[in-house]
Amino acid sequence: MKYTVKEVLQFVEGNDVKFVRLVFFDIFGIKKNLSIMASELKNAFEKGIYISAGNIDDFADKGHGDLLLFPDPNTLKVLPWRPQQGAVIRLLCDIRYPDGKRFPCDVRTVLKRAMLQANEKGINCFASTRCEFYLFRLDDDGCPTRIPQDNAGYLDIAPLDRGEDVRRQICLTLEDMEIAPVSSHHDIGPGQNEIEFRYNDLISAADDINTFKSVVKTAAASNGLYASFMPKPVAGCHGSGMYTGLIVRKYKENLFSMNNKQLSPTARSFIAGIVRRAPEMMLFLSPLSNSYARLTGDNTPDRASWSFDNEHSFVRLMLAQTDKARLEFRTPDPSCNLYLGLALLLFAGLEGIEDELELCSPDSAESPCGEPLPRSLADAVQAVQGSEFIRKYIPQKILSGYISKKREEIDRSLESPEYRQHLDDRLFELI
Repeated sequence: MKYTVKEVLQFVEGNDVKFVRLVFFDIFGIKKNLSIMASELKNAFEKGIYISAGNIDDFADKGHGDLLLFPDPNTLKVLPWRPQQGAVIRLLCDIRYPDGKRFPCDVRTVLKRAMLQANEKGINCFASTRCEFYLFRLDDDGCPTRIPQDNAGYLDIAPLDRGEDVRRQICLTLEDMEIAPVSSHHDIGPGQNEIEFRYNDLISAADDINTFKSVVKTAAASNGLYASFMPKPVAGCHGSGMYTGLIVRKYKENLFSMNNKQLSPTARSFIAGIVRRAPEMMLFLSPLSNSYARLTGDNTPDRASWSFDNEHSFVRLMLAQTDKARLEFRTPDPSCNLYLGLALLLFAGLEGIEDELELCSPDSAESPCGEPLPRSLADAVQAVQGSEFIRKYIPQKILSGYISKKREEIDRSLESPEYRQHLDDRLFELI
């Protein structure tokens, strides 16, 4: 549901809301928030709420020590796990400088810009995710372990599947927050689960996946468990992906529906644009060293190519019903900043249309094609070096901070196995 500022203020007054969480994201998509009293919300809409930029990695800016958070009224969500008396709501925020200018590290703004550019060409995109995660036991001190909750496998049921009640709690909580899950089940790995979502506009899809992560962690904690979205939390076990589907419509017609068993030239160029930029986008779709541990197996993409049915291709064209024809990407994992990931996929497709790119033949197991994708974080960083495409669409302030941090992780990991273990342990609890 979409809200105006007036409607949000009326909702707060009429529903005994006492606290408002103002949420934003750093350049890696890690959630940050502060709480204000409901009585301060009107002021937040009008004048913004100050935060200290210098205390957030890569947010500091010469001459600007402070930033302002402006709540987006369309993102109102009640937090059902908080008390109903003195309720808590959450609003995602736009970030600006004190002079009113947009802050370049506001990742939601990057995606909004991509959507606006597409809309100007009569194109609307919708995304869906299938997100995997693990449920782990806690130790006697309440700290997370890497011991899975159960030893069940793909589509197993209770009592072997011990995650059934947690998934039920997650899905019901999401529905209470007007977020629409489609299905849930136990996945391949022990203690691994998957939940799929309905298609939504790109900004809502990215907003919802971040809300989903909070719901999962809260539900796990209330059941004496720990939820991890790390791509490969346990060596030798199935990795966790965030499979992303993309429906593209041009003037309300599905771009990937096949007339006379042929894709339209526009559809072919859109796919070709994504294939062309696939290696350059990998750093933002699979942003951790641990991401590439997942990508060494699990039927994950290894080539910058497209296909109808080959899981090793970067782009899979899923025909299904005509109105549901879509692209599927298996490369993204839950550590991906989906705002940047979706923006780059859309920008790449739009460039393909603008350049009238020709689409190569589809990949197949019998006849593989396409250049190899990066197979490590270092390879992914290298692929971004000199990329005019990435520099054009990712603000320089985000790009420089992003690459600097990744280089540091790579260098320190090579120098010290202890640091790599420290980093893995930190990400295990952060992601």
